[in-house]
Amino acid sequence: MFNINIGKSERMIRGVVGVLFMALAATGVIGAWGWIGVVPLVTAAFGWCPPYSLLGINTNKDAK
Repeated sequence: MFNINIGKSERMIRGVVGVLFMALAATGVIGAWGWIGVVPLVTAAFGWCPPYSLLGINTNKDAK
């Protein structure tokens, strides 16, 4: 459906940042804005970033 345009290391970083933001929001350390961590977590899970597609960016080294 979508071409993977995020590299493996970037996906890992996005996943960690997403989980960290959501955990901090859930524990009340940061405000509700921390739930924005869902966005990097979802992009890491799918390996596809819509803004990257629009801008023609591809950090996936396995892509042709």
